[in-house]
Amino acid sequence: MTWALLVGAIVAEVAGTLCLKASDGLARRWWLAPTVVGYLVAFGLLAVVLDRGMAVGVVYGIWAASGVALTAILGRVIFKDPLTPRMGVGIALIAAGVLVIELGAASAA
Repeated sequence: MTWALLVGAIVAEVAGTLCLKASDGLARRWWLAPTVVGYLVAFGLLAVVLDRGMAVGVVYGIWAASGVALTAILGRVIFKDPLTPRMGVGIALIAAGVLVIELGAASAA
């Protein structure tokens, strides 16, 4: 259940960030509410995950790294943002880093 909450925090943060992009620098003010809700839900879920005992380094590392990777991919799909081969390598490195963090946490437990 804790992992599901962390995934929810990642999804909420990515949604908030994508809404921020859609707001065009908050020029489209109606995007402000979903942006704020996305970030509030993300931080609320992170607080619950941390309260359940998951290590802050693991939580933040996975949340931030996954958010960056998903935002880059979805930014490409939704907004036609650039996604170069070099950026693809970066996303692969992020995924590898998340795996290393998780394996390190599992071996410490």
